[in-house]
Amino acid sequence: MGALLALLPALAAAQAPAPPPLFGPPPGPPPTHANIAYAPAEPADGKGHLLDLYLPSQPKRPVPIVIWTGGSAWMMDNGKDFAGWIAPQLTKAGFAVAGVSIRSSFQTVFPGQLHDIKAAIRWLRANGAKYGVDGSRIAVMGDSSGGWTAAMAAVTGDVPDLEGTIGTTGVSSAIQAAVAFYPPTRLTKMDAWATKPCTPGLGVMRAGMGGGFCHDDADSPESRLIGCAIQSCKDKTLLADPTRYISANDPPIMILHGESDPLVPHAQGELLYQALNKACHDAVFISLPKAGHGPAPAFLTDDTVRAGATIRSTANAGCAVKMPDLYTPSIDSIIDFLRTAFGSQK
Repeated sequence: MGALLALLPALAAAQAPAPPPLFGPPPGPPPTHANIAYAPAEPADGKGHLLDLYLPSQPKRPVPIVIWTGGSAWMMDNGKDFAGWIAPQLTKAGFAVAGVSIRSSFQTVFPGQLHDIKAAIRWLRANGAKYGVDGSRIAVMGDSSGGWTAAMAAVTGDVPDLEGTIGTTGVSSAIQAAVAFYPPTRLTKMDAWATKPCTPGLGVMRAGMGGGFCHDDADSPESRLIGCAIQSCKDKTLLADPTRYISANDPPIMILHGESDPLVPHAQGELLYQALNKACHDAVFISLPKAGHGPAPAFLTDDTVRAGATIRSTANAGCAVKMPDLYTPSIDSIIDFLRTAFGSQK
């Protein structure tokens, strides 16, 4: 899982979640403000409670903000370092961007990661005005484990038991939109829905981006996240399933998933969409038959990856459903979705 898995052997050797980025740092300008602490550092030398801000030039009014948190199979705390690929495109469209890092599974187990993203949301809501950010319009976007983070943040804004007490408190963590690239959802079904049989004991670091490791193994990314072998503690594992928290208060959610994903089965993203569909929720599902496990930019730019892609949607109004239709996703797909969710115009 995560666009960085090809580098996980380095992680294994170091026993610490800090290998260099797979394709980066991503191109783009440096952040307007770097390494802002949204909560006290934990550990003291970690990135898990830091964010970077990218601001549009000369905005005429406070602007909405989009959080990007990158995927890493929950094994790294440098998610903020991967906002550079999308920040220039979103700031040009009039959004601010926050690259947000949350703690890795080496540093905390679930729900610690969810507590972290909520702390970042609360910090931005409470402090955004000084940076020209509209704290009433916040979206979360991420890929792989970052897509899971985005989905969980979207559906738990009204779940007090998952709020946490990290950093700024007394402020809402509810968001107004979410975009999840190839998110894990039902962790106990990862192996059952995989594109090929897994090899027990192979391990994620040896398997790399080709997959084939067993998500049910005690040392899998999912088991590390939960703190136990996921099939041995199903009740606890299901608490990390975003579909269980869907309610009428949740914001619009866009999901993008590759049908050829060897790490997070396509059915994981489809499960989330179908649950939103059944709840008459505002949701969009973009399915890419040729796409594997990212990288996310290719979903929006690479014609080979986008070939044969379809889009379907469901809406709260009248519980309307649009059946799949051919569609070529692009950065405009994200921008238009966010503008609609935020209630703004082009």
